[in-house]
Amino acid sequence: MGRLFGTDGIRGEANRYPMDAATAFAAGQAVTHVLKKRDHTTRIIIGKDTRISGYMLESALESGITSMGGEPLLVGVLPTPGIAFMTESMRADAGIVISASHNPFEDNGIKIFSGRGFKLSDKQEEEIEELMLGGELPEMVPPSGEMGRAYRLPDAHGRYIVFLKNTFPRSLSLEGMKIALDVANGATYRVAPETLGELGADLTVIHDEPDGLNINRDCGSQHTADLRRAVVESGAAVGLAFDGDGDRLIAVDEKGTEITGDQILIICARMLKEEGKLANGLLVSTVMSNLGLTVACKKYGFTHHAAKVGDRYVLEDMQRLGAVIGGEESGHMIFLDHHTTGDGILTALQLLSAMLKTGKPLSELASLMDVFPQKLINVDVKSKPDIATVPAIVEAIAQVEAELKDQGRVLVRYSGTQNMCRVMVEGPTKAATETYCTQVAEVVKAAIG
Repeated sequence: MGRLFGTDGIRGEANRYPMDAATAFAAGQAVTHVLKKRDHTTRIIIGKDTRISGYMLESALESGITSMGGEPLLVGVLPTPGIAFMTESMRADAGIVISASHNPFEDNGIKIFSGRGFKLSDKQEEEIEELMLGGELPEMVPPSGEMGRAYRLPDAHGRYIVFLKNTFPRSLSLEGMKIALDVANGATYRVAPETLGELGADLTVIHDEPDGLNINRDCGSQHTADLRRAVVESGAAVGLAFDGDGDRLIAVDEKGTEITGDQILIICARMLKEEGKLANGLLVSTVMSNLGLTVACKKYGFTHHAAKVGDRYVLEDMQRLGAVIGGEESGHMIFLDHHTTGDGILTALQLLSAMLKTGKPLSELASLMDVFPQKLINVDVKSKPDIATVPAIVEAIAQVEAELKDQGRVLVRYSGTQNMCRVMVEGPTKAATETYCTQVAEVVKAAIG
């Protein structure tokens, strides 16, 4: 049996191993056992997004925790960063999120936050995984009189909104500002409109009717066509798109043009630098960031560090290097002065702050960074051998890199959550970039597809 934990917790098709009730039950038991202390009741926050499978997994986790003597605190539908906030705020021992982020409704996942609101370390995940797969959990349960009780936290939603509003400068107001929101039929469907509405925004909200099956379907941060249309039709100053669990933000400017996560990072980092708040003059992103981000960092006088792909690695490097801002091109951004994890709504508030403070439209702020033409092709694969051990792929990459010289780059890596190989090429022109990317992708497909 392979590893359960990937780059972002346990992930898979709902109602099939490992995303079934039995595995969720074992996860609840294992987390509770690992966090157990003498004369202390282990308290664990459980929250979810809007997927239909969330009910089953929530109940299974609750059962596993109570069977091991723990106390699950249920917050219902809440964005992933809201669950991290509640975990730290309630001084709970851990927080468990039931979500597959931007994936379709058929998938689901379980990710775990420590009591401080940070994602667990690899070592902690390994300990939990060993217990889950070891078959000894049934022998570790306490006597029936020492089982736990579950509680619902009806005010979690409101507490999180207060937290978010407190990250927005009191000197600013969104009053009269037209904003279009795409909440992806996901976890932000209530919290995002209420937060921005309470700050005075004039809102147009789309994809805010989750039915358990429509999360991320042709909407949200991965599919911005409807939002781009809504921005233009409503005359909005900005469009904000979240993903299914609310930890990502992709923005659309007043002209209906999509703004990348890299551009948002540059806008916010420059705002922090001008206010003297860019710790160590440093911005952390990943190797997937556009070359234009590196160029912009040099232009505006701050240091750029590229971490491995995955928000946990961005966070680790931010903490190690003393950075306060970091993120991914995909729209996952961390503002460590405010929160312990990526938060789409919080990021939106920082972006809106930059717009209000500069008085400039988003299209003008986005031009702070020139985006190099980039092409990404996802190739479904049957296996994931080390890329360096597949001669055909190594040769294809070397050939394209030789032709690009210093005017672009090639990055080939596996998805951490799906059986997929991502082929990304940046180059001097759109046509050349697409040609080179297709060239490498075809070789990947032939070799391991």
